[in-house]
Amino acid sequence: MVRFGPAGNGEAFYKAGFKRSEQAPAWLREMGLNAYEYQCGQGVRIGKETAKAIKDEAEKYDIAMSVHAPYFINLASTEQQKIDNSVMYIMQTLEAAKNLGASRIVFHPGGCGKMSRDKAMELALGLMPRIIREADEGGYGNITICPEVMGKINQLGNVEEVIDLCSLDERLIPTFDFGHINARTHGGLKTAEDFDRLMDMVENKLGVDRMRNLHVHFSRIQFSTGGEVRHWNYCDVEYGPDFEPLAEVIQKRDMSPVIICESAGNQAEDALEFKRILTSYTGEKK
Repeated sequence: MVRFGPAGNGEAFYKAGFKRSEQAPAWLREMGLNAYEYQCGQGVRIGKETAKAIKDEAEKYDIAMSVHAPYFINLASTEQQKIDNSVMYIMQTLEAAKNLGASRIVFHPGGCGKMSRDKAMELALGLMPRIIREADEGGYGNITICPEVMGKINQLGNVEEVIDLCSLDERLIPTFDFGHINARTHGGLKTAEDFDRLMDMVENKLGVDRMRNLHVHFSRIQFSTGGEVRHWNYCDVEYGPDFEPLAEVIQKRDMSPVIICESAGNQAEDALEFKRILTSYTGEKK
């Protein structure tokens, strides 16, 4: 099953009169969606009571939960306090995920700063085993950790780097943000073959199961020479990428990803449009 849902709550959720995230699962189910990524980008501040309320509603309406970790994680820091903080933020996100009934967390690998990419990757690869160990010790071993491909070229986390991070443990699954990939390749995602090559990279390094169960972020993203500039909505067709080529690849490879839409305000409506495109495409192929 391919699951579709929004990153957080979009404008339509609040315009409909809803105010609390525990109201989101029923609203999403009514729309025809079945995934929801809770946002902790500015810090993990959700209490156990609120998390349990969301969990209960998500289970009631069959909404697959994931959690986005704080943006200020950096696996490539050389400062011990920042390293320890990054590990702490991931543990806090895992605890929130446990309370929310979420099966996955997403995090940004960090930045290269003034060091070389090779040095930054060396630091990140060295820190991941500690994160996995502390996750297991904390009782979070059943929650999948999903490092994300980033949108700015100077950030740590291109496709190859994320795949390499995930190669450290079979429980790690990449988050492929195709808007980010398109931005950092200056519009490199246009055809099904472009998406297919990415799936080959995952399958060849991580295996077919992780390729088929990829975590996906999708939205149209404006870019400059440095990569990502800002997110737009799917109706803003002057920006890429298009979803149709990915739908073709999902159908061909019998994939079952979780697809989270990060559009600029219309994330639930656009997630539903992605579902419509895939459903229509799959129907045509039958």
